[in-house]
Amino acid sequence: MKKKNILSRKDEKDWVDFIKSTENISDKEGSFEVKNNRINKLRKLDLHGYSLNSANKEVKEFINESFNIGCKKILIVTGKGSRSKSHENPYFSNKLNILKNSVPEFVRNEKNLKNMVSRIEKASLKDGGEGAIYIFLKNTRNL
Repeated sequence: MKKKNILSRKDEKDWVDFIKSTENISDKEGSFEVKNNRINKLRKLDLHGYSLNSANKEVKEFINESFNIGCKKILIVTGKGSRSKSHENPYFSNKLNILKNSVPEFVRNEKNLKNMVSRIEKASLKDGGEGAIYIFLKNTRNL
């Protein structure tokens, strides 16, 4: 015959106190959601108003930083370049540079960045459409 486990009064009191106290119990679903949002949050860099040289410098720093913290996808808002004076040459403008074409080309041709980037795509309409690009980064463990 199997004996029943009988709780002592102290064990019973400890159990009741434990159930009533919620300070040491973490919300597993909530903490997972916060962690997941932090990991999968889309990092964004807005280049409106930047010159070509300063934009390239910012892009390089942004990609390096994003890669080092393990981001998989980043968004770079370049603008459409509609106010630029020179549509024939996307690398030159009297007042504004057309970053829409020059930033992806810079990333593709920059040796250090090329090793971190798996692909570049036009952004969806909700993220800027023609005036923005997604850059997908390689896994840091694969390098």
